Amino acid sequence: MPISHPDVGIKNSIATALALCGALLLTGAPMQAAAQGSWGTYQKPFAATSPWNSRPVQAVLGDFVIPKSTYAPGVAGGEWSTGVFLAKAGDQSVTVSGLPKTQGLWDPDASAFHDVTIPRWPADVVAASASDGHADIVDPVTGIVHSFWQLKKVDGKWVAAQYAWTKLNGRGWGDPAHYFQGARAAGVATAGGLIRKHEVKDGDVMYRHALAMSLTFDGLSSQPTYVFPATSADTDAATRNTGKIPEGALLMLPPSYDTSKISNPDLRKVAETLKTYGAYVVDRNFGTPFFIYVENGAGFDLHKGGWDNNVANDLERMRVALRPVVSAQGWLDGDGKPVTLQKPMNLLSMRGPWQLQSGASLGTFDTWQQAVVFPANAQPVTQVNYSSRGLHPVNWALPQAGKNYRITARTSGGGTLRLQVRDPSGNPLYFDSGELAHGESKTFAWPDPRAIVTVYASSGTGAASTVSGELLQQD
Repeated sequence: MPISHPDVGIKNSIATALALCGALLLTGAPMQAAAQGSWGTYQKPFAATSPWNSRPVQAVLGDFVIPKSTYAPGVAGGEWSTGVFLAKAGDQSVTVSGLPKTQGLWDPDASAFHDVTIPRWPADVVAASASDGHADIVDPVTGIVHSFWQLKKVDGKWVAAQYAWTKLNGRGWGDPAHYFQGARAAGVATAGGLIRKHEVKDGDVMYRHALAMSLTFDGLSSQPTYVFPATSADTDAATRNTGKIPEGALLMLPPSYDTSKISNPDLRKVAETLKTYGAYVVDRNFGTPFFIYVENGAGFDLHKGGWDNNVANDLERMRVALRPVVSAQGWLDGDGKPVTLQKPMNLLSMRGPWQLQSGASLGTFDTWQQAVVFPANAQPVTQVNYSSRGLHPVNWALPQAGKNYRITARTSGGGTLRLQVRDPSGNPLYFDSGELAHGESKTFAWPDPRAIVTVYASSGTGAASTVSGELLQQD
């Protein structure tokens, strides 16, 4: 299995900031659209329909209470949080390699170790100083958020343990095909749900998006380790977690929670957000009941001038009141429009591993294109993946026997795609799409929940070509 994000440590050096006043009780009516600016930008990442930017209507909350732990709950930036850095058109490229004395930079999407060259690298990039070394780079030129774990400079060169990416105007969460899209354990970028610098003093009574939260071992569940919209969890979650809340769960304060009694206006703004949007659990920490992340450099400090017992007591009351969302009557997106969050998503990845069947040399999987890329070839190349790794086992998106699925080729330059579905023993052959050119599709009933897939990618000739595909449930 791919290496996932390890434990995230949280110390009790809590930081938060800036006075904003007012309180707003949640109603069922559509809310005012988020602050000025366009969705899918550096200041407002991800689509209006992203789970990050959507809110539940009449949420039903569970009964599990986040347990106490070693430290107090926190809302902070600092060494365990992250920075979000804006790339500009004139920035120089930087190649990031793996940490010294390791196999290299791990790319979970490709299931491979390899260097990655970021085409525009901001000069002000500073990774968080603790061992997680988080940093996200937003490149509006390509529309990509680059997300790193354990990023640092060694002998003047950038190195990291892990790299993943997500679309700036996308969902901000993984999908079954591209299951790992950021450096958090849940497979999301650290920019997701982050309280940003420019939001702290925006004059609003809440943050107009869900927040990002971590829990410790006795809060997180071992089965399931994650739920929609998360696509991953800590690698040892099944053996070390002892609580009842999976990663990907949305936690909220109930509508009846009285925020007017919170004396600190900065914490009150967080509480109002937790009543309206909630916070998604995206990571695990050491010893902190819950921790909500603030962008580094925001100047956010709930304990200005020293420890504030009133803040600590209010955070403790929030801990007792927070509950996981178990259902909702519906959802409203960032523009206040009804939205369905869990729709059929592409199940097929082209990540390989690939074996050469005919031709001169293998094409390579390009994570940014989500496709196998072939250079110009005088003769066609055909390669095959027998491993079934094209279907990552995301637990809420496994193919279901008897349901209809459609395979569609997405190719260029004359490339073709072929999909075969077999019995777990390798025979019989249940389905064979044949060679599909761009836009061609076939529909079939999934035969067996244990069925295995074989994927073929064939190049065009005379020009560069790409091969990818979509496998979507139809009913």
